[in-house]
Amino acid sequence: MSKSTDHKNIVDKAWDLQHDIEARKKRIGRGKYGRVLKMARNPTNEEYAKTSKITGLGMIIVGGIGFLIYLLAAHVAPWVGEMLGLM
Repeated sequence: MSKSTDHKNIVDKAWDLQHDIEARKKRIGRGKYGRVLKMARNPTNEEYAKTSKITGLGMIIVGGIGFLIYLLAAHVAPWVGEMLGLM
Protein backbone atom coordinates (compact mmCIF):
# COMPACT_ATOMS: atom_id res chain seq x y z
CA MET A 1 0.00 0.00 0.00
CA SER A 2 1.16 3.47 -0.71
CA LYS A 3 0.95 6.42 1.63
CA SER A 4 -1.85 8.03 -0.38
CA THR A 5 -3.98 4.87 -0.05
CA ASP A 6 -3.38 4.81 3.73
CA HIS A 7 -4.29 8.47 3.92
CA LYS A 8 -7.54 7.87 2.02
CA ASN A 9 -8.47 5.05 4.32
CA ILE A 10 -7.89 7.23 7.37
CA VAL A 11 -9.88 10.10 5.88
CA ASP A 12 -12.71 7.78 4.87
CA LYS A 13 -12.79 6.31 8.37
CA ALA A 14 -12.87 9.78 9.87
CA TRP A 15 -15.79 10.79 7.64
CA ASP A 16 -17.66 7.60 8.49
CA LEU A 17 -17.14 8.29 12.18
CA GLN A 18 -18.31 11.89 11.75
CA HIS A 19 -21.48 10.78 9.96
CA ASP A 20 -22.15 8.19 12.68
CA ILE A 21 -21.82 10.82 15.41
CA GLU A 22 -24.13 13.22 13.57
CA ALA A 23 -26.72 10.47 13.06
CA ARG A 24 -26.64 9.62 16.79
CA LYS A 25 -27.10 13.29 17.64
CA LYS A 26 -30.22 13.46 15.47
CA ARG A 27 -31.71 10.39 17.20
CA ILE A 28 -31.03 11.60 20.75
CA GLY A 29 -34.49 13.10 21.21
CA ARG A 30 -36.34 10.03 19.99
CA GLY A 31 -35.20 7.39 22.48
CA LYS A 32 -36.90 6.44 25.71
CA TYR A 33 -35.06 9.24 27.57
CA GLY A 34 -35.60 11.84 24.86
CA ARG A 35 -38.44 13.58 26.67
CA VAL A 36 -36.37 13.89 29.82
CA LEU A 37 -33.44 15.33 27.90
CA LYS A 38 -35.68 17.85 26.14
CA MET A 39 -37.18 19.00 29.47
CA ALA A 40 -33.83 19.15 31.31
CA ARG A 41 -32.36 22.54 32.07
CA ASN A 42 -29.68 24.07 34.24
CA PRO A 43 -30.79 24.92 37.78
CA THR A 44 -31.03 28.54 38.87
CA ASN A 45 -28.64 29.81 41.52
CA GLU A 46 -31.40 29.60 44.13
CA GLU A 47 -32.22 25.97 43.24
CA TYR A 48 -28.55 25.04 43.30
CA ALA A 49 -28.04 26.67 46.70
CA LYS A 50 -31.08 24.89 48.21
CA THR A 51 -29.98 21.54 46.78
CA SER A 52 -26.46 22.02 48.14
CA LYS A 53 -27.75 22.93 51.61
CA ILE A 54 -30.11 19.96 51.75
CA THR A 55 -27.41 17.59 50.52
CA GLY A 56 -24.91 18.93 53.05
CA LEU A 57 -27.44 18.62 55.87
CA GLY A 58 -28.15 15.03 54.84
CA MET A 59 -24.43 14.22 54.87
CA ILE A 60 -24.07 15.72 58.36
CA ILE A 61 -27.07 13.74 59.65
CA VAL A 62 -25.83 10.45 58.20
CA GLY A 63 -22.32 11.12 59.55
CA GLY A 64 -23.75 11.93 62.99
CA ILE A 65 -25.74 8.69 63.05
CA GLY A 66 -22.63 6.76 62.05
CA PHE A 67 -20.61 8.46 64.77
CA LEU A 68 -23.26 7.64 67.38
CA ILE A 69 -23.20 3.99 66.31
CA TYR A 70 -19.41 4.04 66.63
CA LEU A 71 -19.62 5.51 70.14
CA LEU A 72 -22.17 2.90 71.16
CA ALA A 73 -20.05 0.06 69.79
CA ALA A 74 -16.74 1.35 71.15
CA HIS A 75 -17.74 2.62 74.61
CA VAL A 76 -21.24 1.58 75.65
CA ALA A 77 -21.23 -2.03 74.42
CA PRO A 78 -18.10 -3.05 76.41
CA TRP A 79 -19.48 -1.33 79.51
CA VAL A 80 -22.80 -3.19 79.18
CA GLY A 81 -20.88 -6.42 78.61
CA GLU A 82 -18.91 -5.92 81.82
CA MET A 83 -22.07 -5.12 83.75
CA LEU A 84 -23.68 -8.35 82.57
CA GLY A 85 -20.51 -10.36 83.22
CA LEU A 86 -20.05 -11.32 79.58
CA MET A 87 -16.60 -9.80 79.18
